[in-house]
Amino acid sequence: MGSPHVIAIPYPAQGHVIPLMELALCLANQGIRVTFVNTEFDHERIIKSLSNEQNVSDMMQLVSIPDGSETWNDRKDAGKLILSIIQVMPGKMESLIEKINQSENDQITCLIADESMGWALEIAKKMGIRAAAFWPVAASVLALKLSIPKLIDDGIIDTTGAVLKNQMVQLSPTMPAMKPEHFVWACIGDLALQRIVFDVMSGTNRIVKLADWVICNTSDELEVGALTLYPKILPIGPLLASHRLGKSVGSFWPEDSDCLAWLDKQPEQSVIYVAFGSLTIFDQTQFSELALGLELCNKPFLWVVRQDLTAEAENAYPKGFKDRMEGRGRVASWVPQQQVLSHPSLACFLSHCGWNSTIEGLSNGVPFLCWPYFADQFLNQSYICDVWKIGLGFERDANGIIPREEIKNKIEKLLNVGDYKERAMDLQAKVLNGVKKDGISDENFNNFVKWIKDDKNHSCYGQS
Repeated sequence: MGSPHVIAIPYPAQGHVIPLMELALCLANQGIRVTFVNTEFDHERIIKSLSNEQNVSDMMQLVSIPDGSETWNDRKDAGKLILSIIQVMPGKMESLIEKINQSENDQITCLIADESMGWALEIAKKMGIRAAAFWPVAASVLALKLSIPKLIDDGIIDTTGAVLKNQMVQLSPTMPAMKPEHFVWACIGDLALQRIVFDVMSGTNRIVKLADWVICNTSDELEVGALTLYPKILPIGPLLASHRLGKSVGSFWPEDSDCLAWLDKQPEQSVIYVAFGSLTIFDQTQFSELALGLELCNKPFLWVVRQDLTAEAENAYPKGFKDRMEGRGRVASWVPQQQVLSHPSLACFLSHCGWNSTIEGLSNGVPFLCWPYFADQFLNQSYICDVWKIGLGFERDANGIIPREEIKNKIEKLLNVGDYKERAMDLQAKVLNGVKKDGISDENFNNFVKWIKDDKNHSCYGQS
């Protein structure tokens, strides 16, 4: 047996790939060999978007296996993608490990799987490989998932995840109360997709017990309630490229790095950064209202508009908007977000509140304007607005639209009223302490590395 060799597999979504790839690079910096497994579709996108100066392939081996989907449209159907992953990827993953293990000095000694890919933990168990589950979003979402049996017992939901009692639910006194309609599985797509997601989440509750470690991209300062409720969830975050003095990797799209030079020309703490992650979709009316709201606020802005953010994105802007905003506003299709958020010109982050965006923003002391779209984003907004008090949400009108005046007013309130920036900077200092030497996240990560390197130690919990 040679030196430690980790194989890592994320769930194939942008918000899952980036943090696990960051963890893999941190392990590589510790002298651990890493094979990182993406789907063929995502692997191709990531390879295309890597810039020449990013020596990722020098640090770890990037490989791929099929996800079972034939077309891009199949992957847009989340339910179809989940089912094809479950049907196709386990066999492909097992074959890949068997192929690698043919080399006596290169055998896989540890598997790290996104908890949403729990079937990979079963493969590790079957093949006698030690395993860790990685949870890339808030520990509170994992706590919610692990609480599914109790929610069923309490009559809040039924065995399909459908809401029976529409009352506020608080898993612990130090966690925000949740509306059942905002449970992760309850605010994703149509009823069929909600049931598929719920079944997968319920199923992985059983499988995660096979993992020797359950590690999470969070900090004890952020989620003490969830981490106290489920002490086996160990925080090792925030996982940021700046902590290993590198650039973020794993992007599905090429990044417009020229926006950094544009930011250099803006006054300190003046720019509104607007970005909605990789999955948010806007209708034409809401897209126009957002554009006009940014125009009304009369401040410089950097707005990330993915090609599929709205139908016919190029023609979706209000008439004359781009001409009027020339010089004051910059639109980009995708940006190096961690570098943008650390830029001194940034005033605030208008965000969908995905966990990566949330943890990247608060790690840079940036206050938030919250515009959640689905899944865990509503819970993240609760933390931002109600627990940490570093941001504000928006109110929708009778038609479910956030109007331009509401956007303008909330931007002005965030920047001019209250202590949002001060609280954001206080939270930043506390969170970053965790990844400094002897901080809780740092200690957990170092213990994890020791466990990977020590093949005599089979579990951090004394499990077989």
